[in-house]
Amino acid sequence: MEIEEKNSWSSFIVSMPINMPGDAISNAWTSQDGLESWFLRLAEFSSPEGTVRDRNESIQIGDHYKWIWHGWSDEIVENGEILKPENGEIIRFTFGKAGIVSVKTSQKGSETILQLTQEQIPIDEDAKLNFHVGCKTGWTFYLLNLKSILLGGLDLRNKNNELNMD
Repeated sequence: MEIEEKNSWSSFIVSMPINMPGDAISNAWTSQDGLESWFLRLAEFSSPEGTVRDRNESIQIGDHYKWIWHGWSDEIVENGEILKPENGEIIRFTFGKAGIVSVKTSQKGSETILQLTQEQIPIDEDAKLNFHVGCKTGWTFYLLNLKSILLGGLDLRNKNNELNMD
């Protein structure tokens, strides 16, 4: 196993304090309804056998997903697989060619901290820009939106299809 440098292009961490119980954060990540409430336009999950899960059904290890974002056409789709969580993670999944993403929470004093890690990012020049910089920027926005939604605030996503972003 190779030890990555602290400031490597092959991984990053985004942390966000969210003054909510860990269960509320976990629920936002583990079902179609949860993910669509703050992140995606469509978050469809299928069992390894191909059975589409119900909107409120908890995702399972080995599930495959199809994700579509607000502000992007239906042709912009992310497909991946739910992996076995490690070290207290809420969720771990493949993220296309951009590596593996994991999410967990921890307590620091009275604050719940959400920590998202993206690792195994390719380190060619295109990947540095598109996956390291691009994904880190995207995750920072979406985690802020999750915090806003959970705390009863506004949904910050562009949901106007006439402002298509692709």
